[in-house]
Amino acid sequence: MEQTPSWLANSFIYLSAAVIAVPLSKYLGLGAIIGYLGAGLIIGPWGLGLVSEVRDVLHFAEFGVVLMLFLIGLELEPRRLWSLRRPIFGWGSTQLLSCAAALFLGLYALGLFFPAQLGGWKTPLVAALGLALSSTAIALQVMAERNLLPTPGGQAGFSILLLQDVAAIPILALLPLLGAEPGQAANGDFRWAELLKIVGVVAVIVLGGRLLLRPLLRWIARSRTPEIFTAAALLLVVGTAALMQRVGLSMGLGAFLAGVLLAESEFRRELETDLEPFKGLLLGLFFIAVGMSIDLSVLRAAPGLMLALVAGFMAIKFVLILALTRLMRVPAPERPIITLLLAQGGEFAFVVFQTASGVGVLATPSASLLIGAVALSMLLSPLLLVAVDKLLAPRLAAARATPAEISEPQDAPVLIAGFGRYGQIVARMMLAQGIRSTALDHEADMIEAARSFGYRVHYGDATRLDLLRIAGAATAKILVVAVDDKEQSLKIVDLAHAHFPQLQIVARARDVNHWHELRERGVVLVQRELFESSLRSARSVLELMGQTPEQAREFAQRFRQHNLALFEQMRPHYKDRKQLIAVAKQGRQQLEEQMAQERAQRERKE
Repeated sequence: MEQTPSWLANSFIYLSAAVIAVPLSKYLGLGAIIGYLGAGLIIGPWGLGLVSEVRDVLHFAEFGVVLMLFLIGLELEPRRLWSLRRPIFGWGSTQLLSCAAALFLGLYALGLFFPAQLGGWKTPLVAALGLALSSTAIALQVMAERNLLPTPGGQAGFSILLLQDVAAIPILALLPLLGAEPGQAANGDFRWAELLKIVGVVAVIVLGGRLLLRPLLRWIARSRTPEIFTAAALLLVVGTAALMQRVGLSMGLGAFLAGVLLAESEFRRELETDLEPFKGLLLGLFFIAVGMSIDLSVLRAAPGLMLALVAGFMAIKFVLILALTRLMRVPAPERPIITLLLAQGGEFAFVVFQTASGVGVLATPSASLLIGAVALSMLLSPLLLVAVDKLLAPRLAAARATPAEISEPQDAPVLIAGFGRYGQIVARMMLAQGIRSTALDHEADMIEAARSFGYRVHYGDATRLDLLRIAGAATAKILVVAVDDKEQSLKIVDLAHAHFPQLQIVARARDVNHWHELRERGVVLVQRELFESSLRSARSVLELMGQTPEQAREFAQRFRQHNLALFEQMRPHYKDRKQLIAVAKQGRQQLEEQMAQERAQRERKE
């Protein structure tokens, strides 16, 4: 019988471990990352020993981190990135230098008790530089899952992580100098040549991204071959990562830069859609590889030292970063999460310690000890995050001054759920017409701001049936669903249909999928965010291009009717992406052809 290829057997092991461990971990409330790390620990060389080539798997799976940074770059336009320059180079540098200095002093003191592993000054210095770095993969994944990236805390954490990626360049450049023999001079010409290569590669990526990438992607898109466009997207990421690695820079930094350059292109969403599945699978494999890299033999050989090392470096980083988040004015509820995510070790520390071992700065046992400490911190961090969520987060939430929930029954004919930008306009128009309305919102800051302007807004979560009853849903005529969150919006609509059938619902849709789901629930009066304001802007552009106000208004109205009719045609297919795209393209083509014919007829008459 023919023997199963090793790659096929290993793929079966990885996929089986992930499929079993991750759903179980999420069921227990521990999150997906703990599942991946636990799966790697079980199947790795220090568990069941099903897989032994940990380093090769780790290098391959690191591409998941590269893809993640490329996709994050796609969300950051160059102007927005430029606006973050101060937190990146200011606060990011402060975090790295302060943590590295404090860790060096702590490790140097620890080395007095364990000279065989941490003696001298070079080992504590390299260890401090490596341990000061944080896990970009885990931190960004957790922040994305919790929707923290747009928040002040998420922006602060992202700035620090980005600076750490940049700082990896001088850290790696320092290692050969530390490993050089006394009196051995560095080759200055070689250093200048390396610097020129780095500048040249960055210039190629920036200029190529500006001048070549978009025309190339347009040419590929015209082939109407989706799989080739996906291949081109992967080629773009692989190419930029390979160029950066060629000159000793971070692969992720190159991919991030390429993403930023394409953030304003028309292909941004398609690139995100094509690369997201690859990113998810490779990131999962990366976390499995980290779990496999935890060397239990080192832990068994020196459990006291390992415990002191992990607890010590995480505690030092936690205290310093927590103080830094206060200076950065990160909101109090976000501080523990951001701080804990940055207090753990990072995947790039593996590269630092392995490189240091290769050039003779770190002894092999010391490198193994430090790598094990970093991997163990990456395993502990999500567990500590669960503890923070269950123990600390409720206290922080309770400590915040929150208004009293709505308690007095209301009887206004209009009930508005959500008093953000959308709900405020509706409420103001009702007030101007003398129509009473009851507004509910669950954001304490929003309530306080609205009340300071004289609006009467009640504190309460409109997804709770008891609060809807108190707010007067049983006697009101109209319910305006103006909340930001899509899931909350759908839940409110479901509650209204089930318990208050007399209510006529007017709803706000955040995007196309939200619109379709509201329409599936029988909500007819749905307004998409920005649609009407976008039409007004389009009318202004047409007028500036020479059309009369009447012509621009007539076309905007026809476009509005066409768009609404097209959406009704798309609604039966909104879960079938391929058919949805086909219907959308057909409708767009019909409108363009019709408009072209009418323009031609007008030109002939003139």
